[in-house]
Order: sequence, then structure tokens, then C-alpha cells
Amino acid sequence: MRVLLVEDDEPVAESLRRGLTRYGFDVDWVATGTAALQAAPADLVLLDLGLPDTDGLDVCRALRARGDVPIIVISARSDETDRVVGLEIGADDYVSKPFGVREVIARIRAVMRRVKPQDKAGHAPDRHGRLAIDRRAARVYVDGAEVPLTPKEYELLAFLTEEPGALMTREQIMEAVWDANWFGPTKTLDVHVAALRRKFAGTVAIETVRGVGFRLVVDSGAS
Repeated sequence: MRVLLVEDDEPVAESLRRGLTRYGFDVDWVATGTAALQAAPADLVLLDLGLPDTDGLDVCRALRARGDVPIIVISARSDETDRVVGLEIGADDYVSKPFGVREVIARIRAVMRRVKPQDKAGHAPDRHGRLAIDRRAARVYVDGAEVPLTPKEYELLAFLTEEPGALMTREQIMEAVWDANWFGPTKTLDVHVAALRRKFAGTVAIETVRGVGFRLVVDSGAS
């Protein structure tokens, strides 16, 4: 997934680019509104309002006039008027600075889920073999029967199933499921992984890659 990041603050841009890249996003960074309007098409735009050459709201308006690319505004402006105007002229979401990478990732995923084609009921659960995840209701089912999960168990499973088969590092998981500034021991992660393995044995497998992280694999007998 290609993200166009429009941000003139280099430290903020570099932090966002590193964080997004860790999660597999392809990030193009530009620092001006002019460059944003000249950039190649992207799957999603992260747009700062405080640009050096033009108002970000004008850039948002121009991008929306060109098509339906999802736009998430990122800004230090705290004025409610700016937030309202941004959403009214076509932005899909608004993130206020300061923010963490975890929040931005969550908002990107939420926006992309909204714009993805869904079933006629407007609500398509994610399916992985016998496993079905209702992300709107935060519920998980195996063969149609709900499996009770704690909030963190659900968040961990939902994160791992974003990209089945992909290796997720401990750092990525802790940042996404617990806290962007987590610096403590990660034993809690092992405890939650063990709980998911017990509850979904024979449905999905969570493989340990020693010293790196975990990989979720749909069991061959589950498809």
C-alpha cells in the first residue's frame, strides 16, 4: 500500500516514515503542497495543514476534486473550525499533533476498511479458514460459534490477522497492541500468545520466530 506523506517538519516526517515502513507501507514523502499535487497517485494521503507554500486545506480540496483517494489530515491546529472544514471539504479523518505512530496506523486501517468494497449488508467479516473476525463488533467466531476473548487477546489476534503469514516483530506488536511508548518487558505478549494458542488450537497457529517475533498461519486443516 502506497502512502503519500505531506509534511514539512522533517523529524515528524522521518518518524512517521520509519513507523509506517515497519508495518509494510510504501511511503513517499513531500514537504510542500505543490509537490503533493504533482506526486504520483497514492492509495492514501497523510496531509499536514501547516505547509510552507500553501494552506493544507487548499491541498485537501484540490486532491478531493481529482478523485476519491482517502485523506487523513494531520495537524497541530487545535481549532475546531479547521477540523470541521477539513472533514467538510473531503478529508476522511483528522489526527491532531502530537500523536503516536500506533494511532496513525489504526486510523489508516479504519479508513481503508471503510473504503473497501463490502457485502450487501455493508459489513463483511474477515475470514481465515474456520476463523471469522467481526472487526466492527470486535468479536471472533470459529465455525460460527463465538470465542470469548479479553480486549487485549482480541486486539492481538486482530493485529496478527491483518497480514496472515507475515512475520511481526515484538516491537511492532507491542507498539500496535499495547502502547507506542512501551519500554518494559514483553512477557505479557508471550502470555497472550499462549492464551490465543489454547483457544484457537486447530484453527490458526501462531508460530514463534525466536529472537524476532511471531507469525500467524491458518492451519492447513482449517481451509
